[in-house]
Amino acid sequence: MTKPSLHTSSSNVSFALLSAAVISLVFFVIYPNEFRLQSMVASRPSSLANFMETVSLKPDFRLLVGILTLPDSYERRHLVRHAYALQSNVSDARIDVRFVFCNLTKEEQRVLVAMEIMLYNDIIILNCTENMDNGKTYTYFSSLPEILEGVNGIERPYDYVMKTDDDTYFRLQNLAESLRRLPREDMYYGFLTPCHDRRAPNSYMSGMGYVLSWDLVEWIATSEMPRDRQVGPEDLVTGSWLRAGGRGKNRFDMKSAMYDYMEEPRLCSRHEFVPDTIAVHKLKSKLRWATTLKYFNATEGLQLSKLYHL
Repeated sequence: MTKPSLHTSSSNVSFALLSAAVISLVFFVIYPNEFRLQSMVASRPSSLANFMETVSLKPDFRLLVGILTLPDSYERRHLVRHAYALQSNVSDARIDVRFVFCNLTKEEQRVLVAMEIMLYNDIIILNCTENMDNGKTYTYFSSLPEILEGVNGIERPYDYVMKTDDDTYFRLQNLAESLRRLPREDMYYGFLTPCHDRRAPNSYMSGMGYVLSWDLVEWIATSEMPRDRQVGPEDLVTGSWLRAGGRGKNRFDMKSAMYDYMEEPRLCSRHEFVPDTIAVHKLKSKLRWATTLKYFNATEGLQLSKLYHL
């Protein structure tokens, strides 16, 4: 038997390497976005999951859920984070849940919040002083185009942006279904207030949770009018921006599917739980959260085990 020569083996190796280089070059030219894997591995903890996300089919829409909260609200974030993590399989939509607050002011915050970011990567820290009705919501919306610039390259990073609070529970699949066929432009969605008079000239979407299309977020970031009108109840102020600017004409009121936790007296803004619920508001205590999560079977996937009994 004739032994292969060193020259022949070297030629084969060179040919194989040249072929691989040509294929890689062609793939890079045709599919440049698929070469983001290296940066994703460096910035995200689950490289395989995010690689699959990159090459998967494009979702029907992308929604950023910004939960305005406080740096010291560790326990509440822990609870809310789990409530949404158990709803991770929303079909044909990408929903990113993020906790939003202003600058950190304590040494322990800088350590404990940093640990949260390292573990969950779900926090946005705005350049502002913590407040409720003195511009925090404006800072949130107006900062997003710059914060998210270039995240997805040419495309806008999200189709919709939500502002909500840490005492509201959204059922993400129902939320997604309600948004799926709505306009992607000039869209204002939520629970219309006052709920007893939907035609009131100064109506606005309740701060329990409202959604703006991305073009409205960009408008808030660039218009002088919202920048000059930041003070006041944040949901009312947001509604006034849109009215004054002739924006948000595609309004969608989710009354009856979005409501406050039931307590007496009964009002048009609150009632008992219903199966087609999108959001429940005013969950001010752990008991209210537990009651709500129990009704909607949040723990139905719990496996039987000898390690615990409930």
